[in-house]
Amino acid sequence: MSEKQKTIREPVNIAGVGLHTGKEVTITFKPAPENYGIKFRRTDVSSNTLVDADVDNVVDTSRGTSIEQDGVRIDTTEHVLAALTGLEIDNILIEMDQSETPILDGSSRFYVEALQTAGIVEQKALRKYFELTSNITHVNPEKKVEMIAIPSNEFRVSVMIDYESKVLQSQNATLDHISQFKTDFATCRTFVFLHELEYLLNNNLIKGGDLSNAIVFVDRVISRQELDHLAQLFNKPKVEVLKEGILNNLELQYPNEPARHKLLDIIGDLTLVGMPLKAHIIATRPGHYSNIEFARLIKKHLKKEKRTMDIPKFDLNKTPLYNINQIKRILPHRPPFLFIDRILEMGNDYVVGLKNVTMNESFFVGHFPDEPVMPGVILIEAMAQTGGILALSTVDDPQNYTTLFVKIESVKFRQRVVPGDTVVFFNQLNGPIRRGLISMKGLAYVGNKVVMEAEMMAQIQRK
Repeated sequence: MSEKQKTIREPVNIAGVGLHTGKEVTITFKPAPENYGIKFRRTDVSSNTLVDADVDNVVDTSRGTSIEQDGVRIDTTEHVLAALTGLEIDNILIEMDQSETPILDGSSRFYVEALQTAGIVEQKALRKYFELTSNITHVNPEKKVEMIAIPSNEFRVSVMIDYESKVLQSQNATLDHISQFKTDFATCRTFVFLHELEYLLNNNLIKGGDLSNAIVFVDRVISRQELDHLAQLFNKPKVEVLKEGILNNLELQYPNEPARHKLLDIIGDLTLVGMPLKAHIIATRPGHYSNIEFARLIKKHLKKEKRTMDIPKFDLNKTPLYNINQIKRILPHRPPFLFIDRILEMGNDYVVGLKNVTMNESFFVGHFPDEPVMPGVILIEAMAQTGGILALSTVDDPQNYTTLFVKIESVKFRQRVVPGDTVVFFNQLNGPIRRGLISMKGLAYVGNKVVMEAEMMAQIQRK
């Protein structure tokens, strides 16, 4: 079943403090049109630059995932992006009055709640997925990281973490369907080891941090004096170390909450690929740096396959809508100037025609006879005849009408057509037919390659 793109019904905002900047920030989510994607805009700068949620814009992964475009930077994007992907929102504008998204409780929970309050609505356009056809693997031996994407009918994620620590042993988490995200993963909070927290505090790198937005694992013996110092720093009456080896600032929601949060981060970072995935992601010891390297690798494969992804799927073996004899009843053309053998299908605004190119074509006698190539003008004519079928289908007595060219432009020949090729013409209207004028865009395919394209306009005239 085809899925539709989604946006939100109305704007919604949420405020908080940036983890690293310590600055108050209001983030506003706004509906966006079909095929818009996910974009950020800073309202605190003079530039109106839109920052695309795109892995090509990533500039830093040291303390979260930061993106930048034309000098405008957005920091700590992963929890916001995870919420959007987790709710399957395709098109949205995110406005911020500071550079960093609010950390809130260190999860995606409050973003999910805000977006659900705004209402999620379907749009008319279909959602396009990147469906893997082969495995994609990223390995970083130095960090003991391995990530692999396997072809799958659904987006799935499996994560294993191992910090070789007694207080945080090996953990696993799995998301089998994206619908699980909001209930089983969105609330899972970020975590940090005490030694990391101390470094960040000593270097003033978490100005907006407190003990309510991270799970703190205590990986060394800590004195009462140090605990009291932490309590003072984070404005808590008292801080203790629980038997699980974590500070008493938070209780774990799940025994494997850290692994679940790493899965959340992967979902957020892979959103930057720019297209929803149908793949099973298996990640061992992931982190933002590796996530982004993996996202770049996936996007590289996506770019290679995008041409074939956009090619319409034609069943050349099915019974045609019109065979050659039926075509002759509609078009006034006759051999050797009838260049369409079959009409495969037709809708209100499109038509698909087919031409089998054989060595017996009359034009090969004089057009490079020793190395025959179908003339470009014949390809244009065949495309026009395909379009003529669509144009004449709009009148009750097509045998009494003809179509004449008014204009041909933007013609591009991308690959030669030779005997043995089967050319499929896909023509689509650019707009409604008005006063007998019909305008359409045509693409000609041989296999999965575009061999020619053109913009055409013709007029329907009574004979």
